Amino acid sequence: MASEEKPDESAADDGMADWAEALLEQKATEPGGDGQGGVLAGDVPKPFSSMSSSGGDAPMHDINMVLDIPVQLSVELGRTKVPIKHILQLGQGSVVELDALAGEPMDVLVNGYLIAQGEVVVVNDKFGIRLTDVVTPSERLRRVSKS
Repeated sequence: MASEEKPDESAADDGMADWAEALLEQKATEPGGDGQGGVLAGDVPKPFSSMSSSGGDAPMHDINMVLDIPVQLSVELGRTKVPIKHILQLGQGSVVELDALAGEPMDVLVNGYLIAQGEVVVVNDKFGIRLTDVVTPSERLRRVSKS
């Protein structure tokens, strides 16, 4: 059971490769992403370029610099809209009906952006979520860039 919950390092490396591939794909599809120059400076901006040690692995090196940044991961059970007068009447034992159906997959959000859906599990007397559907890295970047 413990092996199911912790992915091995090769799976983590594949995930990083997916992110790097998605970043390269985004760069290729952006206007001016062909290396012909930026809007103002006349060249493509290169974040962290002064800190990179070699130019050949720059995309992978750049993503490695953000891997330890903490983000807010939340799981959304459901939503509802209620008038303030009902909020004021809530007390211990009150039930709030949500728009999600019982057994429906829950949304997994990172900083408010949907990255996966999953089902509730119990692990060592704590709630957890088993991911059943994960949004691809390139689709995640597309959704973030649209916002």
